[in-house]
Amino acid sequence: MSDPINRKGLSPRFWEKKPIHKLSRKEWEALCDGCGKCCLNKLEDEETGEVALTRVACRLLDDQTCRCGQYDIRHQFVPDCIVLKPSNIEEHLYWIPQTCAYRLVYESKPLFDWHPLISGTAETVHAAGVSMRGQTYSEFDIADEDWEDHIIEEPT
Repeated sequence: MSDPINRKGLSPRFWEKKPIHKLSRKEWEALCDGCGKCCLNKLEDEETGEVALTRVACRLLDDQTCRCGQYDIRHQFVPDCIVLKPSNIEEHLYWIPQTCAYRLVYESKPLFDWHPLISGTAETVHAAGVSMRGQTYSEFDIADEDWEDHIIEEPT
C-alpha cells in the first residue's frame, strides 16, 4: 500500500534540527506515522484526568489503512475533530498516544525505527504492530456505555 503522506523532498531528520513551531505544514504532516490512534474514541476519568484509548474508532477511520476516509472535509462530518498543530500540541498532550511522533518530537525524544521517516515506508508501523489496522470497531456499532469494554493498553 502506498503512503498517502508526501514525505519526498524533506530534509533528512528535519524534526531533530528544527523547533516544532518552525516546521512547515508538509513537515508537520510527515510526522504522522499512520497508526490511526488519534482517531480512536477516548474515555477520560473525571477524577484523575487519565485518558484511555478504546478500539471504538471515529466513523471516518478506515480500519485497513488507518487513515481518515474524509481527511480534507472531515469537519463536515465530525465538527469537533481536533486539528493538531504545533500551536496547540501542548494542550492536547494528555490524550496523544505515547508512541505518537508529535508527542515524541515535542518531548525531544527520538522516533521509533518503525516510523516511516526512519524506515522509508509507511508499512513498518503496521508490521511493528503499533497501528490499529484491523483492530477497531465503528462508533456506530458500539453503544457509548459499552466503550469501557473496549479500552486498550498503550502502546499496542
